[in-house]
Amino acid sequence: MTTTPDAARILDIATGYMASKQLFEASRIGLFAAIADGADTAPAIAERTGASERIARILADAMAGKGLLTRTEGRYALEPDAAAYLAREASAVDLAPFLTFLGEISYPHWLQFAHTVDTTEPGDLQMDDARWGTFMAGVMTYNALHAQEFGRLVDLSAATNALDFGGLSAGFALEAMRRNPVLRTTFLYAPGFEGGIAEAVEAAGLADRATVEVGDTATAQPQGAYDAVLANHVIHRFSAEENAQIFRNLRAAAVPGATLTVLDFFLDDDAQQRGIDALHAGEYLVIDGTVVYPEAQVRGWLADAGWEVREKIALPASPRVLIATAV
Repeated sequence: MTTTPDAARILDIATGYMASKQLFEASRIGLFAAIADGADTAPAIAERTGASERIARILADAMAGKGLLTRTEGRYALEPDAAAYLAREASAVDLAPFLTFLGEISYPHWLQFAHTVDTTEPGDLQMDDARWGTFMAGVMTYNALHAQEFGRLVDLSAATNALDFGGLSAGFALEAMRRNPVLRTTFLYAPGFEGGIAEAVEAAGLADRATVEVGDTATAQPQGAYDAVLANHVIHRFSAEENAQIFRNLRAAAVPGATLTVLDFFLDDDAQQRGIDALHAGEYLVIDGTVVYPEAQVRGWLADAGWEVREKIALPASPRVLIATAV
C-alpha cells in the first residue's frame, strides 16, 4: 500500500490569515505586554487589557498554539521571542508598530490581490496622512529589526569611511558605527529623507562622525573614496537599468577592495526558494508595484559594474545581504 500524503501543509498555509489576524489583535490590545507584567491567566489578561475574558482566552490560546506563549494549568507565559519583540517597552525591538502596519495597511491591501494577479497592477492604497503615519512607523520598525541583525552578522570592522546610499533607514549604518568607533559615514539620501536621517544620527549620538547629503538615488554620482558602501533596501524601488547604473556610480566612488552591502529580498534560482523573499515579491507588487529581483540578475549588475560578490548572509526573519568587493 502507498501512503497518501496528508493535507496539513496546505491547510496550514490556507488558514494562515487566522493566525495573522489574531496576532495583530493580540498586539493591539496589549496581550503580550500584559503577560510580561504578570497577567498570567485569562481573567487577569482580560482585566489588564480591557478585553472580555472570552477574547483573552481565544487570543492567548491561539498564540500558545503558534508557539509564542506557553500555557501551564491555565497560566500563560511568554516564549523568549515574544518577550524580545512583542512586550512593548520591555522589547529589544518593539514590533507593535509593524504589526499595526500589517493589520491596517498590508492585510486589507492583500484583499486586492486578485486584481493584481489579473492585471499585474498594484492595489489602491487610498492613503491619507494618518495611514501614511501608520505605514512609515511600520516600515521603520521592520527596518530596525533588519538593522539589528545586519549589525550583528555583517562585519564592517575594517572600514573607516562609509557611504550609506539611498536606502530607507539610517539604522544599518548606525549599527555598524556603534560597533566600529573609527567608522565615519556619509549619508546620501533622496530629497525629503535628509531631515529624518539627521534626527536619527543625532539621536544615536553619532553626529560627530556623520555627514548628511541629498541626491537623487537613481542618478547621484557620489564623490569620495569610500572603503564601505551600503546600498540597503534600494534595488526593489528602481528599474533594472537604474540599478545597473546605481552600481556603476557606487563603484566609481569606492576604493579598490572596498566592501559593498546590498540588502534586499531576492528570488532564487536554486531548487529551494527562501519563503520570506518570495512572499515579499507579492507584497511589494500589491502594495506599490515595486520589484523583488532574481539574485542572479542582481549579481549580473554587480559584476558588470566592477563588484565581485564574495558572500551572502540571510538575516533571520529579514532580507538577505549580498556582500561584494570592489575589483
